[in-house]
Amino acid sequence: MNRAAPAVRLHGHIEQPAELTVDQLRRLSAHRADVTFDCRTNGPQRHTFEGPRLWEVLGTTKPRLASATRKGRLGHLLTVTGADGHFVLLSWAEIDPEFSGRPILLATSIDGRPLDEAGPQLVVPDDVCGARYISGITAVWVGPLHAWSGVE
Repeated sequence: MNRAAPAVRLHGHIEQPAELTVDQLRRLSAHRADVTFDCRTNGPQRHTFEGPRLWEVLGTTKPRLASATRKGRLGHLLTVTGADGHFVLLSWAEIDPEFSGRPILLATSIDGRPLDEAGPQLVVPDDVCGARYISGITAVWVGPLHAWSGVE
């Protein structure tokens, strides 16, 4: 039986909602992150991830930000949800190059192993704790704070 490849639904306040598989994400510019973080259940982890930056992935959807000004973009956030229901909030400023421009990835591989079957993984390279390293991402929502309901 052939299972459909997992896809990430990009939605919210964007012009071009999309669903992208790991293979489609792999076609975007790849970046590498060698990371170390503390996993509460498995202790210290060291991995090499590769994949596109979340900023670049969202750029393909043309986010509708309330204002093109810097301060106007600060009221926007992202939710990233995994297959197990675990989700995190990120501020727009964390990924926007005019602010911190953190190299947050939607990884398509870990330690050279492709994530096609598991789905992409959120990688926040400078996080000391591994809680925001979400596996099997199913959705990324973008929008202003006042529009977030907390429910995917």
